[in-house]
Amino acid sequence: MTMTDDSGRRRLGRGLAALIGDASNEFEVVERVRGTRKVAIDLIRANPKNPRRLFKEEELDELASSIKQHGMIQPVVVRPVPGGGSGYELIAGERRWRAAQKAGVHEIPVIIHELNDKEALEIAIIENVQRQDLNPLEEAFGYDQLINEFHYSQNDLASIIGKSRSHVANTLRLLKLPESVKQYLNDGSLTAGHARALVTAPDPAALARRIVEEGMTVRSAEALAQSVVEQPHGRAKTSGKAEKDADTRALEKQLSDALGFAVEIKHKADGSGEIRIRYKSLEQLEEVCRRLNG
Repeated sequence: MTMTDDSGRRRLGRGLAALIGDASNEFEVVERVRGTRKVAIDLIRANPKNPRRLFKEEELDELASSIKQHGMIQPVVVRPVPGGGSGYELIAGERRWRAAQKAGVHEIPVIIHELNDKEALEIAIIENVQRQDLNPLEEAFGYDQLINEFHYSQNDLASIIGKSRSHVANTLRLLKLPESVKQYLNDGSLTAGHARALVTAPDPAALARRIVEEGMTVRSAEALAQSVVEQPHGRAKTSGKAEKDADTRALEKQLSDALGFAVEIKHKADGSGEIRIRYKSLEQLEEVCRRLNG
């Protein structure tokens, strides 16, 4: 399969399920499958080019507990270590492999494929994207790898992963953001929607910090970023809190003190409005509900 072979690329996208054992033999390398077997876990090594870089310990602990109780149901996908070395290199399923190590498992089921470096990288990226296992920044790095190393176009990627070209283009734009904003993406403080609103802003790092501190929705973040672009000196308009009258601010403080959580009141010209209560975890949400229920 050459990188200029469009039909080959389509087969790659359609046949990914076949590669991991979920469909028929559409993918051209399925003919080189050695089969499914149990392999000693210490003979398997991670793929250094896996686009997924972050593995949350609490998720691994939960999966490890499940593996201890039920075993590993779905095999990982590996290839022989390149260069004729002993052992295997992961292509798909690193989270399961890591959790199995935590669970103290000595052998895990694997599907072994003979793949070259190009095929292994393509599959590692596309498998993660299709399973939605990547955060927005990891997804962007994966796309960037395929474009730079294997000369994919944005249209090629869109066709293979089943997303629009605009999605691919907008995801790649996230790589232009400052490192501080990327960190917010990695830890989940910002979503891809928040981050896309900041790409063209004059000072995305400062805006990102404000968005996180104030718990803004994506729509509010977009409005904030637009207000900065429209200002003559690139400064955001004064926040709504500073414009509130003393009575509203006093009422916000009274409710915040009563609930133990930050409360924001927004009035509209017609007399309607809304009250927002901010929480940082599911435990805090449960506490808010408990207090509201009396």
